[in-house]
Amino acid sequence: MFRSEYADVPPVELPIHEAVLGHAAEFGDTPALIDGTDGTTLTYDQVDRFHRRVAAALAETGVRKGDVLALHSPNTVSFPVAFYAATRAGASVTTVHPLATPEEFAKQLRDAKARWIITVSPLLEAARRAAELAGGIEEIFVCDSAPGHRSLIDMLASAAPEPAVAVDPARDVAALPYSSGTTGVPKGVMLTHRQIATNLAQLEPLITAGPGDRILAVLPFFHIYGLTALMNAPLRKGATVVVLPRFELETFLAAVQDHRITALYVAPPIVLALAKHPAVTRYDLSSLRYIISAAAPLDAHLAAACSQRLGLPPVGQAYGMTELSPGTHVVPQDALHVAPPGTVGKLIAGTEMRIVSLTDPGKDLGTGEAGEILIRGPQVMKGYLGRPDATAAMIDPDGWLHTGDVGYTDRDGWLFVVDRVKELIKYKGFQVAPAELEALLLTHPGIADAAVIGVYDEDGNEVPHAYVVRQPTAGGLSAGEVMMHVAERVAPYKRVRQVTFLDAVPRAASGKILRRELRDLREQQQRRAEEHRPERNRPEEQQ
Repeated sequence: MFRSEYADVPPVELPIHEAVLGHAAEFGDTPALIDGTDGTTLTYDQVDRFHRRVAAALAETGVRKGDVLALHSPNTVSFPVAFYAATRAGASVTTVHPLATPEEFAKQLRDAKARWIITVSPLLEAARRAAELAGGIEEIFVCDSAPGHRSLIDMLASAAPEPAVAVDPARDVAALPYSSGTTGVPKGVMLTHRQIATNLAQLEPLITAGPGDRILAVLPFFHIYGLTALMNAPLRKGATVVVLPRFELETFLAAVQDHRITALYVAPPIVLALAKHPAVTRYDLSSLRYIISAAAPLDAHLAAACSQRLGLPPVGQAYGMTELSPGTHVVPQDALHVAPPGTVGKLIAGTEMRIVSLTDPGKDLGTGEAGEILIRGPQVMKGYLGRPDATAAMIDPDGWLHTGDVGYTDRDGWLFVVDRVKELIKYKGFQVAPAELEALLLTHPGIADAAVIGVYDEDGNEVPHAYVVRQPTAGGLSAGEVMMHVAERVAPYKRVRQVTFLDAVPRAASGKILRRELRDLREQQQRRAEEHRPERNRPEEQQ
């Protein structure tokens, strides 16, 4: 068993809105949130007052403890206000991908038993359609303004009393993000107030931001990484969060330059852009002090290229998952220069880890031996909503969460993640479940069977690759038709990017897809393609 070298932290027995905004009065007129595109600014005093007024209006409307509110929005300065208002009113917040189709949105609403939606006017039609499909939605609110819908702006004028909800931090669910865990379709991850708040305290000794620091929030708040690293953590300590609704390189670089951003928390595709894109040289990024990458594996050579180009300490990494609130490892701020390349960091305070054999799951491995990573600590989720069997498969009776990731530690306690047991595809940090895409592919009348695996494209992104068996009557089915069938029914990040046609999908006697055979097939195809590629003579060879 591996234990953190950092002192334990006591559980934080506070509602998440108090854990984050409990010291807002100390920061007063300090900018808490700045819109990176139009400059709209909310101070700490305003965020505190506004979320309390919105909470009062929500309670007056009928939001009660135990309700689930769906927050369906890109990053805006209103997102944190809506989130903390909902939890103060007693609701659990299920965050929804802003690009989810109405059908995907409705599925989440039904599963979470949501009664309320907060969205933004550009996404209103999708929210309305999802509400119609799901049923049970009492009202749809908007962060900005839209005819026929109450807005958060209107709610600021509420004279209703602030709700006094008795929150049990250890039992009550604050956030209900959806994750596919180690397999299958998305499930609601129940994260209590104590689990999220304690994880913030666990992370603080290793990496923190405070007054004077400016954090650029370009990764989405709806994702647990963004919710923790870009919203809860900096607002808890008095830093300023500059908000962008999406990643567009020029806008992103301009925001770093114009707002004098001091730290970036990003995913590998942004590190790639910083390392290689020519536009980077046109902007003054000298305010940056460090970069942390998480959500997907980061190549050590790419990390080095980025830090060298920007003249920064080596890019640090962090590790975790939605089911872990989410953090378990991070490269400490004061160790960026000494951490070995490729590490995802050290165990954070109060966290235990085991590395167990892949062939003998009960056998613990030692330093330098690769096996499945198991985690135990106060940040382990309460469970999957309504899925006790899936919870039991993820968390064993001794409280160890089986991550499905393969890794090893060196003699100094640095963790290296080398592979995944699980079959999930991580496209730019977003989870894509092969089972979900396979089920969708099989709805096409021209497809007899299908399997999906993750492969890496030329930019180093893991993308869904579909292996498809045509129906005998669908001889003309093309790869383009297959990709379009999926694209019309899922959010953009879930789209199938590559298609191969097969005579049969390899399966075990149990019916389980043998994905390793598909990966081997792809490697053989790539080798054959390389062998038959015409050689290009270099100038010196021509001489």
